[in-house]
Amino acid sequence: MCNDYRLLVDIAAIVEDFEDLKIKIKMPEGTPNVPAREDIKITDVAPIVRSVEGARGMGELVNRRWSWAGQKGLPVYNFRSEGRDFASHRCLILADGFYEFTDPADPKQMRLDKWLFTMADHRWFCIAGIWREAPEGEAFTMLTMDAGADVAPYHHRQIIPLPRDRWADWLDPAVKAADMLRWLPTGSLPVTQVYGAPPAQAALL
Repeated sequence: MCNDYRLLVDIAAIVEDFEDLKIKIKMPEGTPNVPAREDIKITDVAPIVRSVEGARGMGELVNRRWSWAGQKGLPVYNFRSEGRDFASHRCLILADGFYEFTDPADPKQMRLDKWLFTMADHRWFCIAGIWREAPEGEAFTMLTMDAGADVAPYHHRQIIPLPRDRWADWLDPAVKAADMLRWLPTGSLPVTQVYGAPPAQAALL
């Protein structure tokens, strides 16, 4: 599952897109410093928009750590969504691409094949997540489900990119998670091949 993703879009453009969707963005800690990054990895600090309790159509843009320590100290960077309601602490994880790794097609190749998934028709998107207090400070993780048609050839599980018309609903805990955590239509996540480091070991809950 995803342990590496990308964000190259600047914060000003992101906030403008939220405004176009009538989602008000607050920055309680000031405008986050978000440099363009090809690779955001586990334990890195990255921007999320978290829900504001009792405030429909509003979110807080903050920088937080990706993953908290789980069993045996392994980082929880992916979290199973099945059978869970997520009645609080929801967040949108900002990205313009995410990566999956597979065994190399060429057996002589020492590194895994690395694949970049982007969102068709949009230069950036949001991934469904949750955040929590942790000994390391507040941290977030990506929700996962069984892989849909676009991701299944590369992994049996996938993170959950949300279409723009679900962003406000995901920030509203009153809206049932099961109504929003669904596969996108086939062809929504075009993929290209790149190369990179193999995935790290981690705790999957």
